[in-house]
Amino acid sequence: MNNLTPKKIVEELDKYIIGQGKAKKAVAIALRNRWRRQLLSDELRDEILPKNILMIGPTGVGKTEIARRLSRLAQAPFIKVEASKFTEVGYVGRDVESMIRDLMSLALTMVKTEHIEKIQEKAQGLAEEKILDLLLPPAKIPRKVSMAETSESVEDEKQNYNDTREKLRAQLRDGKLDNRYIDLEVREKVVPFGVISNIGMDELESNLKEMLGNFLPEKSKKKKVKITEALQLIQQEEANKLIDMDKVVKEAIERTEQNGIIFIDEIDKIASKGSSYGPDVSREGVQRDLLPIVEGSTVSTKHGPVKTDHILFIAAGAFTVSKPSDLIPELQGRFPIRAELDALGKNEFLRILKEPKNALIKQYIALIGTEGVKIKFAENSIEEIAVIAATVNEKTENIGARRLHTILEKLLEDISFDAPDIRERELAIDAKYVRKKLNDIIKDEDLSRYIL
Repeated sequence: MNNLTPKKIVEELDKYIIGQGKAKKAVAIALRNRWRRQLLSDELRDEILPKNILMIGPTGVGKTEIARRLSRLAQAPFIKVEASKFTEVGYVGRDVESMIRDLMSLALTMVKTEHIEKIQEKAQGLAEEKILDLLLPPAKIPRKVSMAETSESVEDEKQNYNDTREKLRAQLRDGKLDNRYIDLEVREKVVPFGVISNIGMDELESNLKEMLGNFLPEKSKKKKVKITEALQLIQQEEANKLIDMDKVVKEAIERTEQNGIIFIDEIDKIASKGSSYGPDVSREGVQRDLLPIVEGSTVSTKHGPVKTDHILFIAAGAFTVSKPSDLIPELQGRFPIRAELDALGKNEFLRILKEPKNALIKQYIALIGTEGVKIKFAENSIEEIAVIAATVNEKTENIGARRLHTILEKLLEDISFDAPDIRERELAIDAKYVRKKLNDIIKDEDLSRYIL
């Protein structure tokens, strides 16, 4: 983070997301402020709370992608939740605190993976020894040596055993034993199935299953597996034994509390206009449930309590029907930074198709290329695709850059289907081909709505 200045953060985001400079600047400052906060004294550090961000803009303009790329840059635990799902079942739908539990589980997986990587070499060595024990069981304790016998014969036996073992080790490392099968004893926990089947009770069910599973003994069964698979299974088992889970949990809680990022999408769907009945009551209920979590509270998880005071919340919504001021004032106050994202037009689509590291044109060329077919897009064909995307967005629902996916899929449908059997190994796509494939659909507005 020391080298990740706000300018560099924006530069990194520019590699994948076109435009939206205001939003990028806001998230870059928010991320940098986290690093700045870590350098302060303990007393002052606890006083500085994250400045949560509210992104306002139509769908498909890059709101989610900005938040996701930001978390990757920071190597921070990140989850995306839809605010609308909390209103789906019953009065307030799914438990709002579940987002913190999900974030904690993700952080635990991240930290555990990092710890396992550190001891992978040691685990690999232990797995190798266990495989050799299975291939060549250790020599039995020699019978008592009689007066007539000398200890030399015992030493010779040991030496022969060690020589054979080393030969097997060399063959194992060279991959000469990879296709050989061995009998491996695999331990597995008996987990009760279907404790609760009610919707929205998945967190309680997983906790109950884990609790009941701890009371039940581990079941072991023999499996015939290839040596390569056996090595992986034993290595995984040994790695789990070597890591200190208490330390992992402690580190995961700290990472969740200090570095966690939660992206709350569709927050405009829970904005209400103060109605005293109907769905607005449910929406306001979700807002009031969200408030203490965004404000800062302690949530109980199966790994221990997690404080939400310093988790960064990024909320987003199109706000076409409602507006940010329709959110309850307390929640509005918890998202002090507003970033408005611009709608995308022809020029932005043109750049999205060509410029990013993961540009759509590059993706489709690579996909079809796996069949040995080389596609070449002429400059005028890319421009035509951008024009069509902008036109369809104007005529029908504006779904932003996602429209490019639907258009490219339709455009390359026949090539993608016939690719394994095409004799021509090089195909050129120009503006004429694009118009031929898509013009009829675009002219018929009903067909356009249905297909694109």
